[in-house]
Order: sequence, then C-alpha cells, then structure tokens
Amino acid sequence: MATLLAPHDPRGPLGGSVVQAYVLIQTEVGRASAVAEIVSKIPGVIQAEDVTGPYDVIVRAQSDTVDELGRMVVAKVQQVEGITRTLTCPIVHL
Repeated sequence: MATLLAPHDPRGPLGGSVVQAYVLIQTEVGRASAVAEIVSKIPGVIQAEDVTGPYDVIVRAQSDTVDELGRMVVAKVQQVEGITRTLTCPIVHL
C-alpha cells in the first residue's frame, strides 16, 4: 500500500475553515496503486492511499467550498484512467 501525502493548509481564504471530504474510489483490477499516485498530485488532495476492502483507494481532499470540491471530484478525480466509481463523503463536525 502506498501513502502519498500532499502539502496542505487546513485554513481557507482569510484563515476561515475549508470543506474536507473523503473520496472512496473503486478501480479496475490492479490499478489502485497507480490511481492513488496520480490522484495524489491533483491540487486539493491532501492524502491518497490504496487500501483493501470494497474500495481500492481512499482520498482526503479539501477545497474552499462544497461546489469547488464537487467540481474537483467530477472534473479531475473521476477523469483519472482506471477509476470505475467514486463516493464522496464530506467531513462534518457535529
């Protein structure tokens, strides 16, 4: 399993909070490590790890808004070759 970390700052614009989420990714057989490596380089991705279980890669990502996070997942993450399905789980603090 690979643990790939990208530098990040948990503060949003002007020091405010940011939106964070876990993105659970299913990949084609044998593609998890390559997908994790590629996804880890996408701006906004904090961490990408290949894992075992029903999902093959788990990503922690952040953005300034929910809409921006959604655009990142759809326009960047889901376009990576080898990804078959994603599930985005926003982080909440209850």
